[in-house]
Formats: sequence, C-alpha cells, structure tokens
Amino acid sequence: MVPVRLLGPRLALREFHHTPGDVDALHAVFGDPEATRYLPFEPRDPVDCADQIEQYLEEALREERTVYRLAVTRRADADDPADATPIGNAALTLGDHRSADLGYALRRDTWGNGYAGEITALLCDFAFGPLGLHRLAARVDPANGASARVLTRAGFQLEGRIRHDVRLRGTWHDSLQYSLLADEWPRPVGPGPTGG
Repeated sequence: MVPVRLLGPRLALREFHHTPGDVDALHAVFGDPEATRYLPFEPRDPVDCADQIEQYLEEALREERTVYRLAVTRRADADDPADATPIGNAALTLGDHRSADLGYALRRDTWGNGYAGEITALLCDFAFGPLGLHRLAARVDPANGASARVLTRAGFQLEGRIRHDVRLRGTWHDSLQYSLLADEWPRPVGPGPTGG
C-alpha cells in the first residue's frame, strides 16, 4: 500500500518526501522542546530529521510494511496534499495479532484546532478499514491531558498505567495505556485512503 494518502475534512496524511521543505517541517515539530515534551525522545536537529525521513521512506518500501509514518498537511494549504508543507506527523506501528500502536505530533502553532482528533480518526479509519486491524493502542504521558482527551473522545478506553515506561532527561516517566477495538470504532470521517 504505497504511497498512502488519507483525506479528512481539513487534513491529509501522506508519505513524507525527502526534500528540504519536509525536513524543515519535521524539524519544526521534532526540534521544538515544547512539542516534544511528551514524546519518547529528546528534541532532534535538522540532520536527525533528514535521517528520520529517510528511515520513513525505507519503511514505506518494505515488502511487508509494518510502520506507517505519515506527514500531516492541511488540505487548504495546497490543491494537492503532496505539495502542502507538513504541520506534523502521524504514525501506526503494526504489532502482533492484528494490532498497532498509534501516535501523532503537531507543530506547536497548530495546537488547539482539533487537528489531533482528525488525525486520530483518519488513522482509525485506515487501521480498521484497509489494514484490517482488530486493536489500536496509544500511550500517553499522564501530564498530557490534551492527548488523553483526544483519545477518550475517539472512543479509546484507559487500560491502565505503565510505571517507569520511558526514561528521558535522566528521569523515569510513567505512561497511560489506551486502546480501541475495531467493533468500538463507529464510522469513517472522510473520503478515505487513496493511492498515488
């Protein structure tokens, strides 16, 4: 399923391009200490972001694709989402037993617009539709109330707390584990996935 393009009411999720524009856009998220505060890694420099995109493209070309790391763009920013500058990234990492972990990160100046909810809905549509998955999971830092609310509104249920799940900046951090099953997901939100 290459390339992946998911279309929602306001957003599109597409494959990253290994271009200066996409590298700069990823760095605007992954290089920002505030935007990465709840992510399981330290802020990254532009070279690391270029390397990340190269890895994303290699993962996309694998015969058995198990990771989908997609650029988040606003549909209003270009006639074709392929031409729009990313405002964040979205990810599905496939696991065993028709499951996947879901994640997303957005540029700080786009927060508060409901984009995380739309990203989550698009990933759920893709996971439970074309990918045929049965279960999605997401881990959230207990201090990240905004992401916890996004997941809860999407129907995810809190399963519990994972103690000392991530070590960052010399400190152990707990995570809250949320999950959603295919039969709990109500319906698609947008035109859906397209090829090309």
